[in-house]
Amino acid sequence: MIKRSILPRLTYSAIFYLLMPIIVLRLIYRAIKAPAYAARWSERFGFVGAVKSSEDIIWLHAVSVGETLAAVPLVKALQATYPDHRLLVTCMTPTGSERIRVVFGDSVDHCYAPYDTPGAVARFLDRLTPKMLLIMETELWPNTVAACYQRQIPVVLANARLSEKSARGYGRVRQLSTPMFSQLTAVAAQHRDDGTRFEALGLPSERLYISGNIKFDLDLSVQVKLNAQQLIQQWHSQEQRPVLLAASTHRGEDELILQAFSQIKQHIDNVLLVLVPRHPERFGQVAGLCVDAGFTVVRRSSNDTVDEADILLGDSMGELMTFYGACDIAFVGGSLVANGGHNMIEPAAWGKPVLSGSSVFNFTEVSRLLTEAGGLILVETPAALAETVIQLIKNPQRAQQMGQQAQQVAEANRGALEKLLTVIDRSLGAKHPDGS
Repeated sequence: MIKRSILPRLTYSAIFYLLMPIIVLRLIYRAIKAPAYAARWSERFGFVGAVKSSEDIIWLHAVSVGETLAAVPLVKALQATYPDHRLLVTCMTPTGSERIRVVFGDSVDHCYAPYDTPGAVARFLDRLTPKMLLIMETELWPNTVAACYQRQIPVVLANARLSEKSARGYGRVRQLSTPMFSQLTAVAAQHRDDGTRFEALGLPSERLYISGNIKFDLDLSVQVKLNAQQLIQQWHSQEQRPVLLAASTHRGEDELILQAFSQIKQHIDNVLLVLVPRHPERFGQVAGLCVDAGFTVVRRSSNDTVDEADILLGDSMGELMTFYGACDIAFVGGSLVANGGHNMIEPAAWGKPVLSGSSVFNFTEVSRLLTEAGGLILVETPAALAETVIQLIKNPQRAQQMGQQAQQVAEANRGALEKLLTVIDRSLGAKHPDGS
């Protein structure tokens, strides 16, 4: 099996090296809009400094912001369970890097993960020699997995999910992906359907665990609750104006949200829209879309009051969880366009009525649970979104009931973190999955 995997991976590596000039050009292009992409390139090629202590390292990879936030309870649990280990948390994006620094501070080490070339990965592992690699959700790279396998570093895919679309993609490169899945020490999948897809792609059944989704294990801190209460007082003012939050919106989706908001304003004039684009480099563009649509816009970063504003643009970082606590209705973006949606558990944990577009393949099981319980409504068009929001604002009892039903789902599905920790404990220090 391993010998047969070498040629496809060599081909993959050669293609990766050939594409490197394009990858660098893309970094330069992205740096034009987001200057942070111009920094710390050496880390992406495996040149990293030493960690801050001589303790053994557990390497946790969370590709971007969503995975980083999902990893917060896991990181805290690992620090408590393995106090003699140092955690290294990596990501691929500047926004993810910023969140890691803000959330964890000096309690973890941090750098960018290396590009998946043999040289970069080898430099990274030679320098840091981690005792285990934990990968959040689905960020799998053939050379990284193979290098860890060769060095007998256990690799655990944590909170793993695999949509039908992603499974088809891996299936198209089966000669490359099957050896990779066979080299994983363990996969802790969110749902049985995810696990079945992993097995079909080459993961031995004895290495599969169904742990549930650790995003249900989030805790709302006292400080976050206090911050949300302050925002409620600011946003609702004396009018008790209703607040609609559109969170983590993507390119092409903001225009649809604004269409819906125009229709909502025709029926409920004092409604406030809090619009939070997913990517910081789009803040300016989205502000322009709002102005072009005829709305008065205030930016969160300006700290201006929203009394005369139609829209508050959420252009700050790290406040989305607080925004969920302060809104009346939460629309979760990345779902009116074909991006697969974002984390619906966060507004559910606050007891908010949750709305989403129909593209939810990243959260298939969560959306099913919330929809069946009555805590989530899926809409397909701006008109349907507007109609649903209007009905909920005019019927606060129904909105409250939806929120309670969503919150019940969030509470009932806690416990995945404990199961994941059991999988990690079994895998830490393990040799090759096949026992060699």
